[in-house]
Amino acid sequence: MISVKILGSGCKKCQALEMKVRDLIAKNNLEASVEKVTDINKIIEFGIMLTPGLVVNEKVVSSGIIPKDDLILSWLKGL
Repeated sequence: MISVKILGSGCKKCQALEMKVRDLIAKNNLEASVEKVTDINKIIEFGIMLTPGLVVNEKVVSSGIIPKDDLILSWLKGL
């Protein structure tokens, strides 16, 4: 099971990243849990200064951007 966290306050970019990640998981039949983290203290614990942040299996993979689909998919698949 893949663990995914979307870090952000709920801005448009954060919402777009969450929708994109959930869509990619569904389209690729991946087994994953997606958690939305909005608590600023928890976001800071990950060392994120710019949102949205994307964490896959407890590793920060992006911050401050909405990555391209193929890049997100490679992280989800552990490539």
